[in-house]
Amino acid sequence: MTEHISQKQIFPTSQLEDADGDGHNRCDNPTMGEIIGRRFSRRGFLQGSLAVSAIAATVSPIALLSAQKARAAGGSAFSFTEVEAGVDADHHVAEGYNADILLRWGDALFSDSPVFDPKQQSAAAQSRQFGYNNDYVGYIPIDGSSKHGILVVNHEYTNPHLMFPGLVTIADGKIKQAKLTKEQVDIEMAAHGGTIVEIRKADGKWQVVPDGKYNRRITSVTETELTGPVAGHERVKTSADTTGTKVIGTFNNCAGGVTPWGTYIMAEENFHGYFSGELPADHKEAANHKRYGVPEGAYEWAHFYDRFNVAKEPNEPNRFGWIVEVDVLDPTSTPKKRSALGRTKHEGAASIVDKDGRVVFYLGDDERFDYVYKFVTSGTYMANDRTANMKLLDEGTLYVAKFTEDGTLQWLPVVHGQGPLTAENGFASQAEVLIETRRAADLLGATKMDRPEDIEPNAVTGKVYVMLTNNTKRKPEQVDAANPRADNAFGHIIEITEDGGAFGATSGKWEVLLKCGDPAVAAVGASFSTETTKNGWFGMPDNCSIDAAGRLWVATDGNNNKATGRTDGLWAVDTEGDARATSKLFYRVPVGAELCGPLFLPDDQTAFVAVQHPGDGGDDWSGHGRPSYYEDLSTRWPDFKEDMPVRPAVVAITKVGGGKIAV
Repeated sequence: MTEHISQKQIFPTSQLEDADGDGHNRCDNPTMGEIIGRRFSRRGFLQGSLAVSAIAATVSPIALLSAQKARAAGGSAFSFTEVEAGVDADHHVAEGYNADILLRWGDALFSDSPVFDPKQQSAAAQSRQFGYNNDYVGYIPIDGSSKHGILVVNHEYTNPHLMFPGLVTIADGKIKQAKLTKEQVDIEMAAHGGTIVEIRKADGKWQVVPDGKYNRRITSVTETELTGPVAGHERVKTSADTTGTKVIGTFNNCAGGVTPWGTYIMAEENFHGYFSGELPADHKEAANHKRYGVPEGAYEWAHFYDRFNVAKEPNEPNRFGWIVEVDVLDPTSTPKKRSALGRTKHEGAASIVDKDGRVVFYLGDDERFDYVYKFVTSGTYMANDRTANMKLLDEGTLYVAKFTEDGTLQWLPVVHGQGPLTAENGFASQAEVLIETRRAADLLGATKMDRPEDIEPNAVTGKVYVMLTNNTKRKPEQVDAANPRADNAFGHIIEITEDGGAFGATSGKWEVLLKCGDPAVAAVGASFSTETTKNGWFGMPDNCSIDAAGRLWVATDGNNNKATGRTDGLWAVDTEGDARATSKLFYRVPVGAELCGPLFLPDDQTAFVAVQHPGDGGDDWSGHGRPSYYEDLSTRWPDFKEDMPVRPAVVAITKVGGGKIAV
């Protein structure tokens, strides 16, 4: 029997998307925990020292009341029989629903796509097949239909130990992963990026349209164009691109978005992991790279491609960390990296048209102690002029959030020449402000957050929901009566109300909707309503979705047998009335997987979810009890065939017999 070693220790790219390092924000801006503590201590909400009472005070008065007397059975906006939480090799959906596999890693997208053969993979084949580790899922209707449209899917990263046979060996009780060959690296590069594919619902089942005229793969070697204020700047020029506008590829595309004018947004998140090499400490880019964690060297791409070696191409990392816009209606179009939206480790880019016609994008920077942003276009959305809308993301104002202890919120403009963003502080132009968005936000005094991920505006209620996955580096000296968790392993959700009901407002109010974790363990300090069952609570909120009825659905990343005794999944969360803060488990994923997406179609009759990195774990599950790799997998979901490895996949969830979900 091999020595028990954690999955992440053995396989360096395992769970890379968690951004769960030490954090790279060394400024003295207050953390969200400190702001919460000051707010509620100052307001005199806290009496005594009981942890559970203290944590409950971080929730709004309405939520606190509902926690005491919630009537979920009569007041919940959701109607379904809850799934039982747990861990096993398969996925599970609420009774009365189908969860059908729509697309798996390696599935054909074109008539000439090779049949997936895990033992005979090639970069050429992968570039014509569905990519790996599907994350964001979006839908663009064709002729306004909820039964025929274009599905867009991000492929965030790769797990070579799950992808390639013969890579992992065991000798003398030790597990070792071999170095990748150039061909394997090329396969990885082809498995990143995104998929654009036409789909259709027939006889109640969704299916891919082979050779649909919009079908396309975007990968790490697809040419993109850098646009906006940063385009052509000296700090984005390289030996291969002296114009500073032509960037090869996009990768680590996590959550994303679909614009009101029907384009696909790919958010570049943990780009730091792809770079290796070393810069001299006095190099002009050294401090900038350090603020973003570059280089981490989790991937081996620099062994074969000099552009990923910062010693040889120090400007190359500045060409990643952007929001990428793709015109899905033109498969020959060049994806655009829209620099006006700032450079961070972007998690998501959900958008909404404001009252005045401007379009507002909410953006999370997924790392502990980093910030919440939004971008407001200068121009206005024109419902009948798609060409004009295609220019909207090159001009506008980027803002970063400052949460104050009195429950108010300020959106601080990240604009050259305003406040400290001047030449005296090293910013010669707006281009330099955007290349160093994090440092600019530091100087502005933004509030340091606990891993801000997906942020979704609710068009029905006017609220905005911020997913804060966790912060296990919060120190004991930061604990106070209102913030009793020194090791915030479970995260929380913040609800924002913008002033005047205008999403483009520069101020607003905030509340904590939920503190996550097991409410049965007093020391955890979770704040779910008392009507939330033992299956209904969750930790590590990551992605979320607002359905057509304005209901909140939360997907998680980080639940596992050791931490929670359950896998990740999709939870329905009430946000209004007596049932506020009540959560119910609707769908759960196989062992080792993360639940991404999720997406509800406009008719609320289909939910698409992305099951990412299934099988990337199992050492803490009694059903496997050891690290999982290609030859010894904790699950072979979704095929469950001995000749097939575990495969990330997009799942279509529908009600048996049809109808709206959870109604």
